[in-house]
Amino acid sequence: MWEKDVNINRIQEIRVKANVSFGVGAISKIEDIAKDLKNKGIDKVIVVSGRNAYKSTGAWDYVEKALKNSSIGYVNYANVTPNPTTAAIDEATSMAKEFGAKAVIAIGGGSPIDTGKSVAILLEYKDKTAAQLYEFEFTPEKAVPIVAINLTHGTGTEVNRFAVATNLEKNFKPAIAYDCIYPSYSIDDPQLMTNLSLNQTLYTSIDAVNHVVEAATSKVASPYAVTLAKETIRLVAKYLPKAAADLHNPEYRYYLLYASLLGGVGFDNGLLHYTHALEHPLSAVKPELSHGLGLAMLLPAVIKAIYPDKAATLADILEPIAPGLNGTPDEAEKAANLVEKWLCDVGVSQKLTDAGFSDADVDKLVNLAFTTPSLDGLLAIAPNDATKERVKQIYEESMHPYSK
Repeated sequence: MWEKDVNINRIQEIRVKANVSFGVGAISKIEDIAKDLKNKGIDKVIVVSGRNAYKSTGAWDYVEKALKNSSIGYVNYANVTPNPTTAAIDEATSMAKEFGAKAVIAIGGGSPIDTGKSVAILLEYKDKTAAQLYEFEFTPEKAVPIVAINLTHGTGTEVNRFAVATNLEKNFKPAIAYDCIYPSYSIDDPQLMTNLSLNQTLYTSIDAVNHVVEAATSKVASPYAVTLAKETIRLVAKYLPKAAADLHNPEYRYYLLYASLLGGVGFDNGLLHYTHALEHPLSAVKPELSHGLGLAMLLPAVIKAIYPDKAATLADILEPIAPGLNGTPDEAEKAANLVEKWLCDVGVSQKLTDAGFSDADVDKLVNLAFTTPSLDGLLAIAPNDATKERVKQIYEESMHPYSK
């Protein structure tokens, strides 16, 4: 059905860039990676991580041993928080420069990996700051090698060219995308994810769903992005309830992680639009808000807003979580209700008011969506005109349960 939405006369770039060691036990590949780094003359690295997960998952035991075995010196910046900041990037970069790091090893979910990508750029552009990077004051064309050891199944950042950071002073949360920050090596080991909490399991998986919904419906969507979306949503629909009921099962993590990987490649090709452009202001204003939860709160209203323009595609890719859609534009409200029901069924029923937002915040959020660097680019490729009125309506409808 989705083929109805494709313009076959538009020439598209299909991106398949990253090399990933994937599967239970993949963390052991860090030994080979360390040897390869050393053979390339890299004898000092900075390890970028959060405060706890890199150790509690067991990943650090493998990494530290591999670095020692290859006689690679290291420093560890372990202060990355969810929704990482430009200030933290500058701190990590300063540590790396003082030590003489020649590569970055990032261990964690999207926040440490995105931070690591940013540090990798700033190690090549030593006179620049993270604020300058995220306000697009220069265009990087190089970065030191990046090793991404992924600890969540949501962001897909280990396989693509994107990174995100928040400037707390301005409530800006822009995204960057440069070829130089594709990781040189990535590790996806589902065994490292069996200690994720229930909420982390839910929110990261919903992040992957949002990635492909947007990538498959943007103005630059390719058939490849649609194909990846169908399988991503199928896998999440099948395995997220299983993982939620049995958090320590590596098989369920394996397939959620594969879905996340597909989602990361999917939006590397089709890019993103409404849900991410509107969520970034939410977690910029309230950094404690989980990115995936913010996306979940917005998703039903976004589905309603875009369904008339991409009905055939959405009916196809949403079938596992919103069954029975015919792909006709008049089903927008039905589609939104079905998606919200699925979110509630998996355990995510919160809306923006539950996160402390109110109708009085809407104008500020709309303004941030249009003034934060890079977000205008996402809105520009939404499947319909991203007017301030439409964005405002999405925020307003996301304040309370959508179902009527």
